[in-house]
Amino acid sequence: MLPVISEEIAQTAFDEIFANMPVWRKKMIHYIKDENPEINSAIIEAANKTNLDPKAIALGAYMTYIMMEIADKENDAVINYTE
Repeated sequence: MLPVISEEIAQTAFDEIFANMPVWRKKMIHYIKDENPEINSAIIEAANKTNLDPKAIALGAYMTYIMMEIADKENDAVINYTE
């Protein structure tokens, strides 16, 4: 099941991303290449197979990836919460 991406998670991601989007995108290229090479390959392939701006396609994919990762970590923290 996919994690729920709350408005707070989206805003946290947007704040980080749009503080310096080109630098963030480059950081994500390397992060995803190490973290999940199959996803990285799929993002690159999708970006290159459209008539749209490949950097914009990749940015959208990276944004989605990082928001899902944050949401997944938050969900795990809630599920595994102990007092």
